[in-house]
Amino acid sequence: MGDYDEETAFLGQIGPYFWVTFFLLNTVFVSTGFNGLYIIFAGAAPKHSCLIPEINLTEEWRNAIIPFTTVGGEEVQSQCSRYTLAVVKNLSDEGYIPGRDVNLTNLSQERCLDGWNYSKDIYQSTIVTEWNLVCDNQWKVPFASSTLFVGYLFGSLISGQLSDRFGRKKVVFISLGAQSLSVLLQSFSQSWKIFCVMFLFVGASQISIYISAFVLGTELLSKTMRVLFTTLGAFLFYCIGYMTLPWIAYGIRDWRTLLAVLSATSVVYIPLWWFIPESPRWLITQGRVTEAEVIVRDAARKNKVQTPSVIFKESEVEEILPGKKYTMLDVLKSSKLRCITLMCLLLWMAINIGYFGLSLNTSNLSGNPFMNCFLSAITEVPAYIVSTCLLRKCPRRAILSTFLIIGGGVLLLIQFIPDTLHYLALALEMIGKFGFTMAFTIVYIYTAEIYPTVLRNVGMGMCSSAARIGSITAPYVIYLGTYNKVLPYILMGSLTIASSVVNLFLPETFNKDLPETVEQMQECQGFCGGSTKRKYFQNGTSRKQPILQEGKSEVQTLSL
Repeated sequence: MGDYDEETAFLGQIGPYFWVTFFLLNTVFVSTGFNGLYIIFAGAAPKHSCLIPEINLTEEWRNAIIPFTTVGGEEVQSQCSRYTLAVVKNLSDEGYIPGRDVNLTNLSQERCLDGWNYSKDIYQSTIVTEWNLVCDNQWKVPFASSTLFVGYLFGSLISGQLSDRFGRKKVVFISLGAQSLSVLLQSFSQSWKIFCVMFLFVGASQISIYISAFVLGTELLSKTMRVLFTTLGAFLFYCIGYMTLPWIAYGIRDWRTLLAVLSATSVVYIPLWWFIPESPRWLITQGRVTEAEVIVRDAARKNKVQTPSVIFKESEVEEILPGKKYTMLDVLKSSKLRCITLMCLLLWMAINIGYFGLSLNTSNLSGNPFMNCFLSAITEVPAYIVSTCLLRKCPRRAILSTFLIIGGGVLLLIQFIPDTLHYLALALEMIGKFGFTMAFTIVYIYTAEIYPTVLRNVGMGMCSSAARIGSITAPYVIYLGTYNKVLPYILMGSLTIASSVVNLFLPETFNKDLPETVEQMQECQGFCGGSTKRKYFQNGTSRKQPILQEGKSEVQTLSL
């Protein structure tokens, strides 16, 4: 953004102002961690069977009225049918003993006409038990999960425009309030339909928080702090919220109370309004230079450095005025851009299907669902730390393909683990989650480095939309497990392995300057008919100091 970094270089790269801003902004991401995945517990399906009304049945017939069925090679009681009640009543009245006088396999069956009995060993109440979202209505649970991600899609499309018009800080706090109100209203839902509608608003407000806070942080922080913020801070604090969620859900087993408590946590963010400043970069683009200078001078006071008498010169402010606006149509004009974009879209979609698929599947794993969710969350912590270190030293293409292969390979391997070794299956699933989390972190920076500055926001926005489609699809991939428990793993694993191969054709960006124009972009690696040579400015045209130096990426504004 013009010479802003040069004009504010007197602030230094680290200091109290930057560290305080870093931590305060990152606390905002904690709320996205536990508000984004509570459907794991609110939408969990406890063990259930057909409800048998209080009629005169012998104890033998009451125990035998639920037929057995084979699921995954194991004989279990049916959850969706029972032997015809009228027939059983007659046989019971006549004194017949099931299994001795009557061959049960010859009896007719009927659906659960009187409802279901739900186990309360783990959950006191979920949306499944309250609205009977089982058997023929089982599809409504993944649909509810998808509405959150549909909200993500809408929110990612409008939040950037809102923050550009009204300011990053305002959108962050308005979105926090909207998220809190949406979750609270959702806790009072009287039907599944209302629950889904409110989930749309939860998703839209949540992704708006993430994007606006991410952009605000990249514009407020110094170059050094910005790298840490974009590669570790936001993801790690999101993970803290994710790790907190199962402990809150463990103490609150009723879904309505759980959502009400989660909505109330946003109250702690109200005081931050007076401590988190608006983006001076955005203020300058709006012509509010005086307000921007006040913020910068306050930052200098906190960092205990001297400020010049004039920080932003009028001639330099004019250079910041926006130039040509690029749209998605510009991506379609170039075969190089079309090819790269298509491969990036596949990458983002596959990674999001795998990441959210494994996250939402924790309640279906063997063992304690709260501990499984915690383990799934804590697995992400080393992934974020390791990825931050690797991004500084390793080629992007190689490490991204490596972790995609790890994630996809583990998913394909899980299906061969016998049910008796559920701890081994859980360990493999956590390894897969580690691989997807690594890929999730790396793909953000990698994609931003591929696109030129003039199209970076557009390209990242398109990839973000593909990611939302992937996350919308994830609940249905998990739903396939109701037909065959290995199907989700085969589908997610195969798609991930395929995306790791596609990734090999993308250009390498490690230790290369960020492209400013479309002409400076690298070609695909032998896939779209281009070369691997880098194009630079022609006729000796000079360029500004490159943002990418020594393998470090500084992305100023990303549409996530």
